[in-house]
Amino acid sequence: MMRQIEVGLLPDNALDAAGAFMAFHLEAARAALAEAQTTALAIILPPAAHDHRDWRLALARDLAREAAPKRVNVVAGPQGEARAATLRFLSDAPGVTGQYLVCHE
Repeated sequence: MMRQIEVGLLPDNALDAAGAFMAFHLEAARAALAEAQTTALAIILPPAAHDHRDWRLALARDLAREAAPKRVNVVAGPQGEARAATLRFLSDAPGVTGQYLVCHE
C-alpha cells in the first residue's frame, strides 16, 4: 500500500525549507515507512522555486535508498488533476523510486 504524507507549508528560502522538513516531517516519513503494510511513500510538498530542487531530490533519493525495497518519491505542486494523476501513477509503478516529480496545472 502506498502511503502519502502531505506537507502544508514550508519556508520560501530553500535552506530554511530543507531544515524545516528535516526537523518536523522526516521522522513521520520514516515512521510511515516502518509500518509493515507500507510498500511505498509519496511525500507531497507545496510548490516552490527552482532552488528547492536539489534538497527535494536528495530527500527522495536518500530516503528511497534507506527504505529499500520500499519505494519513496517526492511530489510537488498545487492540488489539482496533474498532482492527482501523478499520485495515481506512482501507486501502480513498482519500479519508480527516489524521484522528485513536479506537477503543473
